[in-house]
Amino acid sequence: MEHFGYGTMGYDVAHMLGGGVLLLSFALLSQRRIAALINIYALQAIVLAAAACWQGFAQDAPHLYITAAIAFAAKGVIIPLALHRFVHRLNLSGSVDTALGIFPSMALGVALVALAIMVVLPTTSQSQALTREDLALALSVVLLGLLMMITRRTVITQVIGFMSLENGLILAAVGVEGMPLVVELSVAVLVLVAFVVFGVFFRRLRAQFHSLNVEHLDRVGSAHR
Repeated sequence: MEHFGYGTMGYDVAHMLGGGVLLLSFALLSQRRIAALINIYALQAIVLAAAACWQGFAQDAPHLYITAAIAFAAKGVIIPLALHRFVHRLNLSGSVDTALGIFPSMALGVALVALAIMVVLPTTSQSQALTREDLALALSVVLLGLLMMITRRTVITQVIGFMSLENGLILAAVGVEGMPLVVELSVAVLVLVAFVVFGVFFRRLRAQFHSLNVEHLDRVGSAHR
């Protein structure tokens, strides 16, 4: 079988998968239902795993298959199932509470993507074209994840925003040829640890205020002034 490397097919498939991760970031911003939000995050992780797997093939880097397997198992299956369990056990409301409307969020997201392109492409002019474009896509995913954390009031949606942001970091890591496996694994471990911490936080916030709206944190701060 012919190895495509970074030929025409390599570019097209890499762009399609990277663009898929970015489009799913916009889908996360536009979603109003928590259950659907979790499902879209799982799909984003699966597309990310496919992107890592393709990069492993194109770069002839077998360690990226390990990254793909971790992303698929942990981020595409285990974490979404755990989030659905949290939602069910804590009897959370089905709607997403937003600090900014869907249309303004999407418009701001488009502006952030344009900013990512303007920042990455000129500063990576000496790199391969695919690497530059993958980094622009990855930074866009990171910024959209950050935007989701800022504009969503419910803790669980902010956690999903954080993990989507981390998907962008992994997309950047797998898109750069020669990136060591330890970097990708350390990022994966970081998100798993953060997920456990957020899980404990969910329970404590729910037990004390019977809600996961982060506005209740203001009450905690006021009580200690």
